[in-house]
Amino acid sequence: MARSDKDNRQESDLVEKLVHINRVAKVVKGGRRFGFAALVVVGDQKGRVGFGKGKAREVPEAIRKATEAAKKNMVRVPLREGRTLHHDIEGQHGAGKVVIRSAKPGTGIIAGGPMRAVFEALGVQDVVSKSTGSSNPYNMIRGTIDALKRQASPRMVAARRNKKVSDIVSRRGDKVTQAAQATE
Repeated sequence: MARSDKDNRQESDLVEKLVHINRVAKVVKGGRRFGFAALVVVGDQKGRVGFGKGKAREVPEAIRKATEAAKKNMVRVPLREGRTLHHDIEGQHGAGKVVIRSAKPGTGIIAGGPMRAVFEALGVQDVVSKSTGSSNPYNMIRGTIDALKRQASPRMVAARRNKKVSDIVSRRGDKVTQAAQATE
């Protein structure tokens, strides 16, 4: 398969979410000149997500620029069972702070506006999150992406420690069994 065909197929699988549009005005002699800034989140719903911002005189052009920027800076996030995160995590950017927690099946996406767009584009189905501090959509998305970048799967932790995945995952069960044996 040619490289361009592969790129086109990947781009067609991407989900684009428009998060925010900001209108700014420059006052000139003849009146006001309007400009628009768009914030877009792009993801493949299989563990890759990115965000971008674009500025232009018209809204569609700003959205197009933001989408291109989002496609360029996508990050891969390891998902547990393809539906939630491996562990709870906190992220921050500027005054925007976010707390993201993994959830049981059937919970759904419990998150505010900009964070919800990131999780939907990422493909997460069960997550609970809370945004504290700034409600600025730019900072909330950057804080969410910051947290997701630090997400680690058991496979990644095992590779970093030169151990087997079963050693990492089974530790929790071992402690429970040891505690149960100690009480008997």
